Amino acid sequence: MEQPIQSETSFLGRLRTALSCFNRALANPDFCRQATELLRPSQPQAGPKPVELPPERVHASGLAVLSMLQREGRLIDFLKEDMAAFSDAEIGAAARVVHAGCRKVFSEYFAIEPALTEAEGATIQVPAGFDAQRIRLTGNIAGQPPFRGTLKHHGWVATAVRMPAVSETLDPRVLAAAEVEL
Repeated sequence: MEQPIQSETSFLGRLRTALSCFNRALANPDFCRQATELLRPSQPQAGPKPVELPPERVHASGLAVLSMLQREGRLIDFLKEDMAAFSDAEIGAAARVVHAGCRKVFSEYFAIEPALTEAEGATIQVPAGFDAQRIRLTGNIAGQPPFRGTLKHHGWVATAVRMPAVSETLDPRVLAAAEVEL
């Protein structure tokens, strides 16, 4: 059986070191100065306080993507509109325009692939130790994995993100400028 390594010096070892330092400090002024520096409480470095960015600067690239979704697909206009007053045909026609513009922005800045490659509706086995971020179990969950079930949605995983750089001179909160026709 191995002996555990002691990480602390014993009391007698510390006492021997203290007496040695005491004798050496009395006999050697240079050693005493060095020991004094070691014993002085350390002062925390008082540097410049890091500048906290306002939330719109922290999330500027996300706001820029939202702005592009508005510019290309009028997504914000579509989502803010009360759809109750429109017919299904009118909503469908508007959705086509929104879909085309937003899809253009989406494909420019994101690459995604399915989280699972099996076809939706297929029976799959979820092994023990599965990634709960990639696979969400629903329905009657009982017992221990592996589980067998029907794939209802294959999920999505980002494989590349190409967020735009946002100029410091622009206000990222402005998602779409007001338009005034003269």
